[in-house]
Amino acid sequence: MELNTIQPASGAKHTKRRVGRGIGSGLGKTAGRGHKGQKSRAGGYHKVGFEGGQMPLQRRLPKRGFKSALLKYNAEVNLSQLQALPVEEIDMAVLKQAGLVGQLIKNVKVVKSGELTKKVNLKGIGATAGAKAAIEAIGGTLG
Repeated sequence: MELNTIQPASGAKHTKRRVGRGIGSGLGKTAGRGHKGQKSRAGGYHKVGFEGGQMPLQRRLPKRGFKSALLKYNAEVNLSQLQALPVEEIDMAVLKQAGLVGQLIKNVKVVKSGELTKKVNLKGIGATAGAKAAIEAIGGTLG
């Protein structure tokens, strides 16, 4: 291979359409823009969603729902994930180090999903009623 023989893949390049170059080209006179109207004029177009002055669909429909910005700081951990941790004292730092919750997380709650057979002591971590009962049944504590 030599620099003067390198070519783009076949079909990768195609010649630019030359509009407004006479009748014989097939794109003369109106240059493929049709007759009159806003779309035929230079600089004439409208914003996305514009419906000719009619109230656009995205404004006719009601606004609905709410998503709290605080949700990105909350996380859940289940019992089987706690079971897999090698330590007994579990706090936020342990969960972050193990990769069970993200680094931005501020509130963690333990949910009752999976099995827990070893005793764990939670510090600064919440738990649902079912998870709390399961942890305390084994002899663990929530602090």
